[in-house]
Amino acid sequence: MEDYNGTSKRSPEKEDPRSALDDLVREGARQMLQAAIENEVAEYLERYRHVTDDKGHRLAVRNGYLPAREILSGVGPLSIQQPRVDDRKLRKQKEGEPFTARILPRYLRRLPSIDNLIPALYLKGISTGDFPQALSAILGSSVKGLSATNIVRLKAMWEEDYRQWSQRDLSGKEYVYFWADGIYFNVRLDDERTCILVIMGADKEGNKELVAVSDGYRESTISWKETLLDLKRRGLHKGPRLSIADGGLGYWAALNEVFPESREQRCWVHKTANILDKLPKSMQSKAKAHIHNMYRAENKQSALAAYDHFVRVYKDKYPQAVACLEKDKDVLFTFYDFPAVQWIHIRTTNPIESTFATVRHRTKRTKGCGSRTATLTMVFKLAQEAQKTWKKIKGYNLIPLVLEKRIFIDGELQEAA
Repeated sequence: MEDYNGTSKRSPEKEDPRSALDDLVREGARQMLQAAIENEVAEYLERYRHVTDDKGHRLAVRNGYLPAREILSGVGPLSIQQPRVDDRKLRKQKEGEPFTARILPRYLRRLPSIDNLIPALYLKGISTGDFPQALSAILGSSVKGLSATNIVRLKAMWEEDYRQWSQRDLSGKEYVYFWADGIYFNVRLDDERTCILVIMGADKEGNKELVAVSDGYRESTISWKETLLDLKRRGLHKGPRLSIADGGLGYWAALNEVFPESREQRCWVHKTANILDKLPKSMQSKAKAHIHNMYRAENKQSALAAYDHFVRVYKDKYPQAVACLEKDKDVLFTFYDFPAVQWIHIRTTNPIESTFATVRHRTKRTKGCGSRTATLTMVFKLAQEAQKTWKKIKGYNLIPLVLEKRIFIDGELQEAA
């Protein structure tokens, strides 16, 4: 292009909008973190503003900043400056607590979000030596401090965390619900038929928490029995009021043996998928709507009416699909005997499914498979990080009534006569 004088005029290079957006997000995250630590210091100084010496000088004051340091985050490295606090006089006179940075501890170099990324990459098959390159591709080329040696050290720390957690005392714990599932990964295990057994529970306050992570042979009865017996050995004397799981697990036989008082609820998501798999694609959309009418009905009578309708419509032409539904009839509608506000939580194993959605069901072997302990550790850390975002189940105020075995019909509490 030429201007009116005939001289060459270059068009400005177009900036990559994705790069600009990444920079904007990163700068926003940096500013929010910086503002948070500034506010933390301000609140501390305000708390002790009235504490002064004989001359009226405050014993805790600002004193510039510590040298800037890079903090690894999920959006890349962030350059942060921690305000410096001079509280030596305050500590000397024992007038209050010394300042301790809680938002940005002294030696923190990596925000917790990165602790979610490393286990996920490991379970995807990334080897230890490839971690620096993989993380650099995700978080940017300026990522530092995560060499292969540091990854090995980090994994060793997590393995110890898992060992202590898997031996923790469960005395006094009580769970209203269990969600159980077998998770397959690629493979980091000795045998492709081996999977990770995971149990999530809802306690008597309604908090969801990770209860068990162990390895098992295919999801066999003996593997689940070993896991449940270990919970009992460590003090969990009462089983959950209701367990939710897929129909194909050895979990049910083990549960009936170890915690026979626990009632059963088959996962409707798994059941729907299994039924549709036995129907031609042209019929699946309509059949799925019929299935939804069963477990989304307002009461058990309407649900059973939808069930009978499905059987009548499909039995003659698609007997296998109907047989798949019929074999679990007695344990598909159990949730109607529990509070209606909690049905959304107890009809499916979605709490586990959503946690491991990005890494589950991949059984292809990879080179350089890690140890079984390492794989269990990564699953544990991934779930532990996810647990920080888990919310209480709805209607948790009704849990004491469920634990007392009060009667609910179609989700409504029946008053004692």
